[in-house]
Formats: sequence, C-alpha cells, structure tokens
Amino acid sequence: MFIQTNTDLRQGITGVTFSHPRRCQYSHRLTGTGFRYTKISSEFMEKPGSNLVIKENLQDLPLSPAYETVMEALSSLITTKKRGDRPAVEPKYRKLDGMMMYIKILGLEEHIAGLNIIHVAGTKGKGSTCTFCEAILRESGFKTGLFTSPHLIDVRERFRLDGLDISVEKFLLYFWECWNQLKESISEDLPMPPLFQFFTLLAFKIFISEKVDVAIIEVGLGGENDSTNVIKKPVVCGITSLGMDHMETLGDTLGQIASQKAGIFKPQVPAFTVLQLSEAMDVIQARACELMIPLEVVPPLDPRTLGGLTLGLSGEHQFINAGLAVSLCKSWLRSTGNWQKLFQNGSQEDILPEAFLRGLSTACLSGRAQIIHEPSLSSCSSSEVKANSSGDLIFYLDGAHSPESMEACARWFSSAVKVNKHLSSSSSSYKVGNVEKLGGNDYTHHEMDKESGKILKRVLLFNCMEVRDPQVLLPQLVNTCASSGTHFSKAIFVPSMSTYRKVTSGMSVIPADTPARDLSWQFNLQKIWEKMIHGKDAVADKGSKIDGLQTLPPHEFLYQDSSHCNPADRHFACSAVIPTLPLTINWLRDCAKRYPSLRIQVLVTGSIHLVGDVLKLLRR
Repeated sequence: MFIQTNTDLRQGITGVTFSHPRRCQYSHRLTGTGFRYTKISSEFMEKPGSNLVIKENLQDLPLSPAYETVMEALSSLITTKKRGDRPAVEPKYRKLDGMMMYIKILGLEEHIAGLNIIHVAGTKGKGSTCTFCEAILRESGFKTGLFTSPHLIDVRERFRLDGLDISVEKFLLYFWECWNQLKESISEDLPMPPLFQFFTLLAFKIFISEKVDVAIIEVGLGGENDSTNVIKKPVVCGITSLGMDHMETLGDTLGQIASQKAGIFKPQVPAFTVLQLSEAMDVIQARACELMIPLEVVPPLDPRTLGGLTLGLSGEHQFINAGLAVSLCKSWLRSTGNWQKLFQNGSQEDILPEAFLRGLSTACLSGRAQIIHEPSLSSCSSSEVKANSSGDLIFYLDGAHSPESMEACARWFSSAVKVNKHLSSSSSSYKVGNVEKLGGNDYTHHEMDKESGKILKRVLLFNCMEVRDPQVLLPQLVNTCASSGTHFSKAIFVPSMSTYRKVTSGMSVIPADTPARDLSWQFNLQKIWEKMIHGKDAVADKGSKIDGLQTLPPHEFLYQDSSHCNPADRHFACSAVIPTLPLTINWLRDCAKRYPSLRIQVLVTGSIHLVGDVLKLLRR
C-alpha cells in the first residue's frame, strides 16, 4: 500500500483552516507490518497572506490492532496513578544510574555523543525553543532529530525526523527493538523503565539508527535528575524562561527550581539562557561559574531582523524563545565547524542568514497559540451564505498551565481577537475581587466584528490538573486579558478525555458515549470562577447533577449577557459545567448554527491534555 500526502499526519485535521503555514511534503511506503492503514489524499489551497486550508479525503479508515498493542504496552510502563505520586515500589537504582544500565543493554552508550546534541531545559518555552532550533538547522541543510514532550494526539509527535513525526512503520520497528531487548534483560532489581525513561531511550535509539546530524533534546521535568541528563557531552545547553511549576518535584522556590534546571550544564560546554528574575539568574550564574563554562544571557529576538517575515509560532513571548534558539544554533554551528562553511558571506552578528529566517518563519508546534476555524461552519462557498446560514466558531488553543505561561497565553489571545472589533456601547470599568468588572451588572463588553457585523462571544473552555492552583491560574488569565480590553462572555469547565494512566494514539477510538465520571473538580473550578467574577462565594446549584442526566445548558445560555447571572439564586449565566468534551464541542457547534449573528471565539487552555483532546475531536 502506498500513501502520499502533503501534510504532517498529526496536523491533518479534516477541512480545518490553520493559522500555521504548512510546507511539508513526504510519502511513505508501508510494508509487512501486518495491519491496515488509512489511505489519505490531500488537496492544498493556498493564497498569499491567507491561512492554508487542508482538505483530506479519508478512505478505508481502519483500526490498527498492532499500533494499539503498542499503546497498551506503553501504558503498562506508567507506575503512578497521577502526576506527583511516588511509585508503589521504590526502584533499587537511582534514576540516572538505571538509565545508564538501560542504555548499555541497548548498546547505545558509545553512540550518544555522536548525536551532536542541543539540550534544552526550562519552565516555559522549551518546546518552542527546540522547535525553532530544529527548523533553523534543517533549513541549513542538516538531518535533524527532535525529541519533545508531551504529545497532543499521537505518541509519534515526540519523535520528529527532518521536521516530521516519525512514520508508523519506523516507530513500530524501533519500538519493538527497544522493547524486546529490554524485556530480555530485566530483573527484579532492574524492571522495565517507567514511561518517560522508555521514551528517552527510544529517542536515542531512533536518532542513532537514523544517523541524524543533530539531535535537539527537550528536558522532560527539571534537569539535573531528568532522564535526558544521561547526555554527558552535548554541543550546547540552553535554559528558557523559568517560573513556578512542578513544585512538588523541583522545589517551592524559584532558586530551587533554577538549580534543577541548571543541572544540565556540563564542563566545557557553552551555555545560554534568557533574561530571568534575579533569584533564578543568580543560581544559574553560580552553576556556570562552578563548572567554569561561558554563560551568555540572550535578549529577545529583534523583530526587525526578520526582514518583514513573521515567526512561525505566534505570540510576543516567542521572540524570547526565538532569540535563544538563534544563539543555540549559532553556537552549535561554530562548535561543529559548520558556521564558516555555510555562511562565509553572511556571518555578521546582526544579520540572520536566509536559512535562519526560513526556519524561524516556518517552525510549527501544535497546541501552542494555534487557531482553528470550525470547518462545518466556515466552509460555505459564498460570504453571503456564510453570514446568513450560521454563526462562526473559532477555537484558540494553547496548552498553558503555569502562571507565567497563562499570562503569555492571555496576551496572545487578546492580540489574536482584537482584529475587526468595535464596542457597541461604552462602559466604565472597575475592580471587583480579583478581576475587572464593568459598569452595571455586566463584566463584559458587547463587541461587534466590524467586517461581518456579528456579535462577538468569547468563551473560556478550561480544565487543569488538580496539582495546579486554579486560584492563581484563572485570575492571571482573566486579569491579563482584561488589561488588554478582552473579556469572556462565558466559562465552561469540562474534564479531559485523556487519562494519566493510559497512552492513546491518533488512531484510538473516541467512544460516542463517555461513561459518567466525578465532576467535583470541575464544579470547584466553577465556584472559583463565580467568586472571582462576583466577588463572593457562589453556591452550587443543587439541581445540577453529576450523573449526566442533566448535562447541557440551554442554547440561550451563550446568547445571554451576564446581567442574568445571580449566584445568590444559583443562576449561573456566567459559567457552566459540562460532563464530557464531545458534548461540549457539539453544543458549541449547535449554538453557532442556532445563532447566525454570533462569532464564537473559544479559548481552550489550562491543560495540554485538554488541548490535545479538542484537537482529536476536531479532526474526526
């Protein structure tokens, strides 16, 4: 069977308009794996200055038993019930000692140094920085390997070769080679590695076997004790912006977190970081001095150096990540003896080579500042039909889950929705509790889209893990948006479909009827939201049921303004809890169809798992 497509399969959301440009072309010949594949043909329509529309025709869509078997095997490596828990049985060996033993079993020890690694740690932006690095060096003519986490839709996203997710065929080949070798050598003292350790080993196996010129490795958690820190001699190291996250593992001060991140520094290996708060910077600099290595603090990339191009990843914060990526790539090229070979005539520090510009402008990373126009509502043949037949439904996806990344997400969202809007009436504003409230009982502006004349309704679709603090995340998001004049009409709280205990793939079946589950966390999020908006405790509606019998708000809920909201009467016109994500997406679609005068802008954030689940549903 032969598959030819012009887009990354992971990005192949049927009939969806993307905000990211696509430039990938590739084909795979799939042989001898004993299971069926999807036959996909893609049609491109691209105009200068417009989004790329991907239309895919799916034929003979099969289940893939062999691939799902791999997902089950990977799920068996999850050793804790939820993030932050300790394993039931403490391992005999320390993590990095165990990792070195696994590496020797797989015969990889002597080959890892040959990967010419760029090693990147940080709290926020490390995935984006790694993505920029990969794109720059690929455009410079090198064969690249990129290892990042987590994945959104399919586990193969973690392993990119030359900018594309590893093919199913190669993934299965290298997975079973690693799995079988480790299975043959495990013992009571050295059991199979936990999930992320296995992913790290698999990344090394893939990149070594594929003979990449450079491997860009993103740290999973922390740095000093991370599974990736078996890398003894990277070519260059980088630390992105630091903040308060994963405190249950890394420490509850910024200094302790910085110490963990700086643990990836190695003797005689140049190191780079971005501007940090002094508490973090002092620790990073002290670590560099201890190892006697050069540490360069990189400013954000000057937009003028792009020569009129835009970054492939959206958001003002991406200039910080792009600046770090440029410095890491320049250092890598110099250390490997390639800078003068490639850029003899363009080596001035203030001028970026063409390959750098191409990489920065085409870099792509799903679920980070990504905009998707709902296809079923925005594919009408004429603007007149489109304007009269249904409302618009647009999803803004960003996997922000820390206070710092939530602020960056809010600034991006506010900027993205500012185009073509005006206020239908003026209203004064003031502060109530933690958030801005407008005159009267309404905390939102009534805004109109200038071009279409539609009423703008902004909806927050939110969930976060229980180890996060929503009393910090939600005010950070709302206040940052409000400071830019962006306000939410409604908030919807919904559990993610993904579970910590199971690895799923893009081929995994999404059940039509999700079993009822405990929604107490979502009701807690709603309570925090209502108190934040109204400045007092809201009492949960005793008529709200968690068993799924009473599940959806009426469609009028979205159209109503918040003047109807009276938490004292348990009438929550500002927020809702919906028990499943499929119900939520379908309800939003129905609202857009029912109210042609609306443009519904949905910000999906708080959890990378929630973002991935939304992407899965939109591609079906």
